[in-house]
Amino acid sequence: MGTTRLSLCMIVKDEEDCIARCLDSVKDIVDEILIVDTGSTDRTLEICKSFGAKIEKFKWNGSFADARNYGIQKATGDWIIWLDADEELDIAAQNGFFEGSHFEDYDIINLHLINYYGDQVDVNNTTDIAHTRLFRNNGIQFVNKMHECLDLKNVSNARIGHLDVKVHHYGYLNSITKKKGKSDRNLKMLKRQIKDGENVYWAHYFIGLEYYNMNKYQEALEHVNLSILAFLREKVLPPSMVYKLKYSILIATGHFEMALEGIKKAILLYPDYVDLRFFRGVILYHLEDYESSIKSFKECLELGEDNRNYLILRGVGSFQAWYYISLCQNDLQQKEEAIVSVMKCLLIAPLYKEALKLLTIYMNDKGISVDECLDKHFNEENLKVLKDIIEKIGR
Repeated sequence: MGTTRLSLCMIVKDEEDCIARCLDSVKDIVDEILIVDTGSTDRTLEICKSFGAKIEKFKWNGSFADARNYGIQKATGDWIIWLDADEELDIAAQNGFFEGSHFEDYDIINLHLINYYGDQVDVNNTTDIAHTRLFRNNGIQFVNKMHECLDLKNVSNARIGHLDVKVHHYGYLNSITKKKGKSDRNLKMLKRQIKDGENVYWAHYFIGLEYYNMNKYQEALEHVNLSILAFLREKVLPPSMVYKLKYSILIATGHFEMALEGIKKAILLYPDYVDLRFFRGVILYHLEDYESSIKSFKECLELGEDNRNYLILRGVGSFQAWYYISLCQNDLQQKEEAIVSVMKCLLIAPLYKEALKLLTIYMNDKGISVDECLDKHFNEENLKVLKDIIEKIGR
């Protein structure tokens, strides 16, 4: 541990399936573990106590912010780190966590949050963003009943920094959301937040996100539009992720012409947001404007996907862009270029299922030799990797 005293603050309820993994990931860097329990009936508290945690009971009142604020009031550390039970700190973070001067230079520190989604943990199915998880224990509070966050409006001149430490979040995996019935719970809480007039713009956004994840696209679009309107009424530029959700919905519902006109304006607002340019490329692909689509995806490759100021879908600035470029080239009858592009995709993400399916199609195409393309366009090191991939496909 460093000279800075660090408190872990968490709120829990019936987390016996994952709480040990979370606490084990931070036990060696924190000075105290403070658990706020909102009514566990399983082995959660027993497991927490085995890690030396202090347990505080909190009568649930429908507000995650209130529960978190109750916990941080009990913390004695100089700094607070907050996590959820379905998260874990990357093991690499334990080495050198206190090295450098970030605890002296900043008041709030963002960590690299990785959200896994889908049926299982897959490094190719994530969204990444910088998230405020470390802050000085100086009275800062949380706001929002649901999707609570630090209230920075009244924190003047706060110095915000970034620490390249990963937090893995598994709570969006399908098995977990279904087991806990999170969608119904979230919708009820968010609608109550709107009724109470608390950060209505964000509440509408998260309601839209819940409906989107439930494939209820009409309701999702209605609420994302209400979110945009609410932000504008407050004379606040709607955040980039709100536009991302809107165009995700329009793409999912096949409204490509409508989406193209709007996304051009969104890109003007956020020119360095790779996801929006990627969505533009997808829209153009479906509109069969393949040349323009390729241009958009190449812009994605130039931007990359390491800008943690945005919520970024893994691969939009790398392997997914190459995958779509390959699709476009194939439709343009640029067979050799299409093979090269899908290979570039697989060099980055060798297990990307859609690219493996596409490569299989190319391998069965009698019009061109995949092996000849490999020998012509890739060096010896990459050639070995790609031939291993091809061999596995052929088994």
